[in-house]
Amino acid sequence: MERAVARIDFDAIRANCARLKAELGKDSELCAVVKADGYGHGADACAGAALAGGASWLAVATAVEAEAVGRRYRHVPLLTLGALTQEEVDIVLAASSELSVWHEGFREMLSARASAQGSSARVHVKYDSGMGRLGNPDPEHLLALARACDADPNLELAGVWTHFATADEPESAFFDEQLERFERVAAAVKQEFPSVLVHAANSAAVFRERRSHFDLARCGVAIYGLDPFQGDPRERGLAPALSLRSYVADVKRFAAGASAGYGQRWSAPQDTWVGVIPLGYGDGVRRALSNNGEVLVRGHRRPLVGTVSMDNITVDLGPETDVESGDEAVLIGSQGEDEIRAEEVARRLETINYEVTCAISARVPRRALAG
Repeated sequence: MERAVARIDFDAIRANCARLKAELGKDSELCAVVKADGYGHGADACAGAALAGGASWLAVATAVEAEAVGRRYRHVPLLTLGALTQEEVDIVLAASSELSVWHEGFREMLSARASAQGSSARVHVKYDSGMGRLGNPDPEHLLALARACDADPNLELAGVWTHFATADEPESAFFDEQLERFERVAAAVKQEFPSVLVHAANSAAVFRERRSHFDLARCGVAIYGLDPFQGDPRERGLAPALSLRSYVADVKRFAAGASAGYGQRWSAPQDTWVGVIPLGYGDGVRRALSNNGEVLVRGHRRPLVGTVSMDNITVDLGPETDVESGDEAVLIGSQGEDEIRAEEVARRLETINYEVTCAISARVPRRALAG
């Protein structure tokens, strides 16, 4: 048993991508988003599994990510989605990644850097349909920028795209407003540049509205088997790919009133047994789970008690226990007939499932699930 390990089921990632590809149909390609180290699952191996499952594109957010993924998958179209400095542009171009462009100043700088490298840059013009981040909300500005990219000898106009703010909120009408705005802009660009790729859908939009699929869908959370609507991923045919596991390092007898953890934020209400598990917020177990979480040990849920520390947590095993030192402890994943999903942990933390997986730190090794 390792101190802490994230087990990754690459068969699940392949199956999730096949599920998404089937949802898209034959006219739309699947882009697997592997930024943030594959949402905490490990970008390199996850990219390979996603491609085996039907993805034909990869996407990242930063220059460092583009360099790593581009080196490994040079035969696969790669898109870097985020903002870049001049130095980062050079790294992304060297990685043969396509880039996002959203204003004239960045276009000019990008053109100059491509010329200096003796190459051309394939660019995707970003339209701000309502997300309020990168991109310009003026359709005329976007069309003018697309024309400028097409006319630039150092650039190749490859795509036009946007990003949805509320695709994962089924009751929100703003998603429909964004989609209608983008449809008008995309149609105008396609009229002048028919070969341009149009893309907008994230994981939630893929399941929510077929009109959003266009030529390409950029899916992140769903390829890892996390539900984009924060429910049960299996209801959408998705299989969770990550489990977080540790072990019980010690079993201690607590008299009623004895406390565990910094600040004495929990005291035993009765004589009980407490298990010590050697991982904590240094591994990504958020401190907000103090007295607010559960861990599976011997197939049963055990309440996480006391303050989460950097390297240890404690769980209440009850007045009588058969738990022994060395027993497996599961913080995310299944054991016996029970399961703790990332969505459940997210609800306790009042956040989203992929913040939970992204928070698992680098000192937790990622291991392939044994077949």
